[in-house]
Amino acid sequence: MTVDRSIGGSVTAPRIRIVEIDAFERDIRLRLPFRFGAATLEKAPQAFLRVRVEDEEGKTAVGAAAEMMVPKWFDKNPALTPAQNVDQLRGSIRTAAAASLEPSTPATLFAAARLNEMETDRRLPGNPLANGFGPSLIARAALDAYCRLAGISFFDAVRRNLVGIGGPMLPGDIDADAASTMLAGLRPASSISARHTIGLLDPITEDEIVDPVGDGLPESLQAVIARYGNRWFKIKLSGAVDADIDRLARIAAVLDRLPDYRVTVDGNEQFGAAEQLLALLARIETVPRLARLRAAIAFVEQPFSREITMETPLGDLAARLPFLIDESDDGDGAFARARTLGYTGVSSKTCKGIYRSLLKAIRIRTGGVPGLFLSGEDLTCQAGLAVQQDLALVSLLGLSHVERNGHHYVAGMRGAPQAEKVRFAAAHSDLYEQGRDGPLLSIRDGRIAIASLGAVGYASGALPDFGSMRPLS
Repeated sequence: MTVDRSIGGSVTAPRIRIVEIDAFERDIRLRLPFRFGAATLEKAPQAFLRVRVEDEEGKTAVGAAAEMMVPKWFDKNPALTPAQNVDQLRGSIRTAAAASLEPSTPATLFAAARLNEMETDRRLPGNPLANGFGPSLIARAALDAYCRLAGISFFDAVRRNLVGIGGPMLPGDIDADAASTMLAGLRPASSISARHTIGLLDPITEDEIVDPVGDGLPESLQAVIARYGNRWFKIKLSGAVDADIDRLARIAAVLDRLPDYRVTVDGNEQFGAAEQLLALLARIETVPRLARLRAAIAFVEQPFSREITMETPLGDLAARLPFLIDESDDGDGAFARARTLGYTGVSSKTCKGIYRSLLKAIRIRTGGVPGLFLSGEDLTCQAGLAVQQDLALVSLLGLSHVERNGHHYVAGMRGAPQAEKVRFAAAHSDLYEQGRDGPLLSIRDGRIAIASLGAVGYASGALPDFGSMRPLS
């Protein structure tokens, strides 16, 4: 097998070629409405990719990836309907697939993914965050296929840098040898803390439930804590100061019963100016009932719209709390620009690309700038491939907690046939527990056991039933 020796040190990386891509989707209906920012999600299709790769000896293998096509997150333009948002993501998949199949020269996984990101963005107008959706899925599925071909785990492929991070596609501010050394030192954990999302419509106590779902799963924050034992939480903010203060007080009344807890707060682009957010923080600090909650805040996520974020210095806000960009993280240089404004954190999401997450981690660990951090955030990742690949990534990156909301808003592997559910449950008995209709993500004492994600392939000992899905619309 020919290898690329240009990635730094003595590390070698195989070169492969993508020879086949099939795209599918499966409808997902949420058990509870998920309100974030100005959007309420009740249903969305989940995209699935099946990718075949070939090495230079002609050997082939198939890999897969999955991700929810969530409307009103990638593009919040009010002129676009949710259906049009989803079509944007389908368009990204189609464009990225066409671009991936064109090269006849094999390349490292990293180089192929970077080239695909750039080519897809060049071919599509407008939103780079939406444009990156297709390339992110292809990169994951191609890596899964290579790992199955080589008989190794995702963890092995990254730590040995068999993905090929280096060479001419490596950004100029990253040293190839330092990157390989950093990757070699990564150690996945056997479990990780689940950070529970408290959506804007979520009932806080059992008394607030008006129309019970009645599926045996928790609906209120109170019931979530009783069942899962979470100690990390993510609170969605509305941007309306009075309403946020009232809701935070009700949340604090429940969380303060715990011996200890930590929270992150997510603005989802709802604050129009720094002064508006300063007013909210000032109010929080004057309300005695919010004292423990205020002390528990780890960071504030994406308070301003992406249209103004890079033009809005945090100023005094940065001295109060750490701040993180998420929706504004739409390209390789976004975090560097945000740092000049006072931001110190950036999100890892598989929907933005696994190599972008790896590059962020490399920059943070090797750049010599203190106080920078990476956080694991969710895009309603579903049980099966999506949640497994995201969990494996953040665990390998050394994150101690990750936002998990897909298991709360959707009951298990909804839409999957029984045989698929059985395969995933058997392959990952530590990750799932049996529910009424199949496997559910298992969270005990606030933690998710993930040792089985070290299986051959990219974090999955099973593949979905593609025959049960419809081709991408």
